[in-house]
Amino acid sequence: MGLGHQFNLIRDLGINSTSYGIWASGQPQMGADHQVNLRWNLGIWSTSLVCKWHSVLLILKAKWGCFSHTGSELCSGGTGTSSSTGVPVRSGDATFPKAMDNVTVRQGESATLRCSVDNRVTRVAWLNRSSILYAGNDKWCLDPRVVLLANTKTQYSIQIHDVDVYDEGPYTCSVQTDNHPKTSRVHLIVQVSPKITEISSDISINEGGNVSLTCIATGRPDPTITWRHISPKAVGFISEDEYLEITGITREQSGEYECSASNDVAAPVVQRVKVTVNYPPYISDAKSTGVPVGQKGILMCEASAVPSADFQWYKDDKRLAEGQKGLKVENKAFFSRLTFFNVSEQDYGNYTCVASNQLGNTNASMILYGPGAVHDGNSGAWRRGSCAWLLALPLAQLARQF
Repeated sequence: MGLGHQFNLIRDLGINSTSYGIWASGQPQMGADHQVNLRWNLGIWSTSLVCKWHSVLLILKAKWGCFSHTGSELCSGGTGTSSSTGVPVRSGDATFPKAMDNVTVRQGESATLRCSVDNRVTRVAWLNRSSILYAGNDKWCLDPRVVLLANTKTQYSIQIHDVDVYDEGPYTCSVQTDNHPKTSRVHLIVQVSPKITEISSDISINEGGNVSLTCIATGRPDPTITWRHISPKAVGFISEDEYLEITGITREQSGEYECSASNDVAAPVVQRVKVTVNYPPYISDAKSTGVPVGQKGILMCEASAVPSADFQWYKDDKRLAEGQKGLKVENKAFFSRLTFFNVSEQDYGNYTCVASNQLGNTNASMILYGPGAVHDGNSGAWRRGSCAWLLALPLAQLARQF
């Protein structure tokens, strides 16, 4: 035969296609049932193909022990088993390579892919999908992370360093023995630690409003999101969802909310959101005090409020100013202290503490009285002889009664 017939051998489907010519002497004088054996060795093995001659131009596609054709029913498998495009040919009595378990690694770790072989193997290779990674000792891929770990009579192994999510997928160990290709497949699973990618900012809201908190996280497998209310009192689990909805929020529901993302790959990651609930002042403590003349006396007024309350003191309907002779007004976030350095008869009487913020105000009255006075803690009145101070009277109507 003269110039032979050209075949296409696809080493890497969709990436590289190389043409090879098959030469023979003389002109082809073959009938439709004439059998032709085609064999080649390209540094890697493919398989022996037995084809029926149907035309002058015969085009085959070969891919690691499998082949298909262009045209109609041109070829049949030469190993006694049928083949289909992209599916490795398997020998029915093959006992190696041994079946491999899936390999699971965390992102950033190294993955080892092991293929058990025996001394009947003449050629070996590792593939990722349709891409050849190693053929024998020869490296076909450019990725420096992929290295040959072992090529012995019993094991053919590669290792992938610094594994990332795009490395996940099927890997095939392909071996050649006595012209019979055999394959074994392993699936590489890449796990990724959870990472919170989006979370609500700290929020300030008036009591009675509605709150919506968001926590978005990524990871492989998908992380579980858990919301907890952790302060001021740790009330534990309150939601297992990316979104936390609070309707008609109360002051008791203020504090920090913790979002936790977990998927058992690594320790859970947590972030917190501070929820501030604003409410008007509430005076929680205001007690009357008995002090002898000439001694130091203190009146205390405690109030809860968000934002913190501003305090003012009044005696009757007159405001007491800071720095007033003999007095000191000390205001803190949650209380105010009125100090008398040297109590006199004129200091005795009814005092009113007013606490206010932008949401409202409230007040409470208390009495500074002397040792001879009889104080009624329930009615809020005190008496000294025929003198009585009544807390129930409005500030403008307070008057001494003798």
